[in-house]
Amino acid sequence: MGKVVLVTGVARQLGARLVRRIQQDPEVERVIGVDAVGTEHQLGGAEFVRADIRRPAIGRVLAEHGVDTVVHLDVTGTPLGSGGRAAVKETNVIGTMQLLGACQKTPTVRRLVVKSSTNVYGSAPRDPAVFRESTLPKSLPSGGFAKDTTEVEGYVRGFARRRPDVAVCVLRFANILGPCADSPLAEFFSLPVLPTVFGYDPRLQFVHEDDVIDVLRIALHEPRRGTLNSGTFNIAGEGVLLLSQCARRLGRPTVPVLLPAVTWIGSALRTVGVTDFSPEQIRLLTHGRVVSTAQMRETLGFEATFTTAETFADFARSRGPGLLPPASLARAVDRMGESLRDAERLGVRAADRTATGTAAGSGAGEGV
Repeated sequence: MGKVVLVTGVARQLGARLVRRIQQDPEVERVIGVDAVGTEHQLGGAEFVRADIRRPAIGRVLAEHGVDTVVHLDVTGTPLGSGGRAAVKETNVIGTMQLLGACQKTPTVRRLVVKSSTNVYGSAPRDPAVFRESTLPKSLPSGGFAKDTTEVEGYVRGFARRRPDVAVCVLRFANILGPCADSPLAEFFSLPVLPTVFGYDPRLQFVHEDDVIDVLRIALHEPRRGTLNSGTFNIAGEGVLLLSQCARRLGRPTVPVLLPAVTWIGSALRTVGVTDFSPEQIRLLTHGRVVSTAQMRETLGFEATFTTAETFADFARSRGPGLLPPASLARAVDRMGESLRDAERLGVRAADRTATGTAAGSGAGEGV
């Protein structure tokens, strides 16, 4: 008998892709996809159950199908369809509570994989250069998707204490990008002009949606020799990009805004459809965030196929050309940089000549 896997959030492309992928796994016998709304994505031979994880009925689904592995992907920052921010938060937080309660009462459940986010670390001016899984945030997120994921992880830790027989794996993903990405940051980068915080150029990390599928597949299986797939892991592509580099590669101009006016940025972006541009997102685009992926490689045994730069390049290709062709924009910035360096060199030479002349005059005066 193989695994019986239940996946939440299959109405989104990421959940549907995972369902199709794990059906090809010889260790998986059956896959049950669950969502509160009907799915437009193909699920292959998986069974789709229309059920709201915010309702107790999810417990019956687990029991009736004898589920032993649960992959909880229905933790997201963007609404599905016409739902607003309130509906997203309710699904993230209340839905997770109900799902964990159902898992606790279902004796067949032996493994739980939860999609979380590096948003739990927050973004602050005095943050460490690199966050490790054990690093505590300087301050807890105050709203938006970041606060949701913090609450979700708290409930998961409580579940792990109550059911120590269940292997629990929490995957903290960096910002997920790719051709089909539907995250708040993907919405931000899709704007024709990117508002930025004046005087700040944050470091950002990304993880490709293909790597997300691969690491989820690893997490739902028994660990290989020398690896461990229970615990909490940061998941990100290697390397970092500055926000200015992202704008250049997209060919999109930036509009710097003074820091006291950043609250206006959030309200303005929400009016044009960026659904979760919360204060936490603004802090990310001010101070940035970089996480260590050592545990991902050494303990979980996963190597990301795409680097942060490669992930962003794939995302940029899917969004088409911006207002400014990236190659032209890059040449213009390079020319500007070269001009500034030339001016600096000329300034240094002029200062040297002035200093030499002053020294010579001083020496002549001393001789007299």
